[in-house]
Amino acid sequence: MDASAIAGRYRDQILAAGLAAFYALEVLFSSEVEHHRGSAAAVAVLMAVSLVVRLTMPLLPLVAVIAVIQLNHTVLPGLAEGGAFMIALIVTIFSAGHYLHGRMLALGGVIVAGIIPLAALDPRQPPAVGDWIFFIVYLGTPFVAGVVFRRRRERDREMTEMARRAEEEGETRAGEAVAAERARIARELHDVVAHAISVIVVQARGGRRVLADDTGGARSAFDVIEHAGEQALTEMRRLLALLRETEPEAAALQPQPSLGRIDVLATEVAASGLPVEVVREGDPVELPPGVDLSAYRIVQEALTNALKHAGPARARVVLRYLPRAFEVEVLDDGHGTGAGGGSGHGLTGVRERVEVYGGQLSAGTRPEGGFAVRARLPIEIPS
Repeated sequence: MDASAIAGRYRDQILAAGLAAFYALEVLFSSEVEHHRGSAAAVAVLMAVSLVVRLTMPLLPLVAVIAVIQLNHTVLPGLAEGGAFMIALIVTIFSAGHYLHGRMLALGGVIVAGIIPLAALDPRQPPAVGDWIFFIVYLGTPFVAGVVFRRRRERDREMTEMARRAEEEGETRAGEAVAAERARIARELHDVVAHAISVIVVQARGGRRVLADDTGGARSAFDVIEHAGEQALTEMRRLLALLRETEPEAAALQPQPSLGRIDVLATEVAASGLPVEVVREGDPVELPPGVDLSAYRIVQEALTNALKHAGPARARVVLRYLPRAFEVEVLDDGHGTGAGGGSGHGLTGVRERVEVYGGQLSAGTRPEGGFAVRARLPIEIPS
């Protein structure tokens, strides 16, 4: 139980104690109990105690009410005559509907139904039809209201719990998506780095053969390069084997895509229903392999999102070559909902890629309508 619930329970008990004290004083100062004040005081105290403990023992006040009404009709008149008792009666019946559950709730309903004729049948004055209607409404309404409020409270608690679970599951799925995307990036980086190391090893071997007659430091340097390259390549292959344990073997053998296939990608997306225009700005240069691959994946993911969520639309891909950076923009003129109602894990992967290279990413709706994904990747372009 949280602090607010505990505080609410304390406030309720304080109010109940105040009402109980008011009822006890009303009974003790009633002229009708003048000749049996001691007995009336004892009954009033029992009734007051039942009001205070009604949250944990909701049936006890109902039994106390029946006893008080019966005593009021027989030997102790004045116990159930004042306004404090009428208020206590409403509070007691409401609490029964609010805090009883299952079979106990059904039992409480039977007791409340029994209180109605008991309250209406005053032997000193036979009840009229209007009296029956009054007591049915007066005593039945609090019980029904208590049941309704309890079910509403339970529904609110269930909705809160469902929202909490959904949030936890969403965080778990997001974490899994980030981990999967990082593993994918690591695999792709492995391919890029492994290729570079393979080139180093090949060049070192070729250089050593060219310098076959050189007995100086050049041969030793090439030996070191070759040895270090072979070691690094071996370790990278071990890492790749671990990363790809859960992947189909065929997927591990697929070549890595690059921006050279961007027009092919645009054609494939257009065939799926989203026309794509590819625009190149600046002087195209050969990008570092990792940047090239990441740029392709960014475009691929952005076009996939547009195809899924933009509706009837067109897309425009801008590849911008700058002196020390490469920018990619994917714009569409659709509904502008981006990842729509989904998890947004695709854009999470895009962000991971951009962060790997120390770049910047922005994604959101466009003022003129549609959605935009913009990424800037810093590079070192040889002059």
